[in-house]
Amino acid sequence: MRQRRRTVRCAALLAAGAAALAGAGALVRRKLLLIRVTGSSMAPTYEDGARLLVRTGIRIQRGDVVVFRHPRGERDPEQLRWLVKRVTALPGEPVPRDVLERVGARPGEAVPEGRMVVRGDAESTLDSRHFGYVPTGTVLGVVVPRRTHRTFPAPAEGAIAVN
Repeated sequence: MRQRRRTVRCAALLAAGAAALAGAGALVRRKLLLIRVTGSSMAPTYEDGARLLVRTGIRIQRGDVVVFRHPRGERDPEQLRWLVKRVTALPGEPVPRDVLERVGARPGEAVPEGRMVVRGDAESTLDSRHFGYVPTGTVLGVVVPRRTHRTFPAPAEGAIAVN
């Protein structure tokens, strides 16, 4: 009788563990996306064709590389829908000098709530110097920094292509 109870408890624990692992796997899949970079606006950090892991639902910090909806993408169907850029100023921080004129700010003014300033890593790139502030609500996620030289598998068909 004891042996049977022990077997039933062991099976219940294994089933609970398997369910927990399946739930954790589903949660990770919703929190992480694999994207492919198109273009060279983030070179040399991320070259054309690079695959990036993007974490959703994470707090943005200055210096993070983010994926966000193109501010003019809906008006111009020729534009990519998503962009990859580095955050250079967040709400409450001073507006960078090279963006002042574009956003109509004066030296010393702060980035307004719900907005951020982004820059590409390449010298010539489409960023806040061209389209102004980026609404923080348009951010898809933050690129997970690479810790090794390991490559990710090719994205599945229908993966998001970003610049």
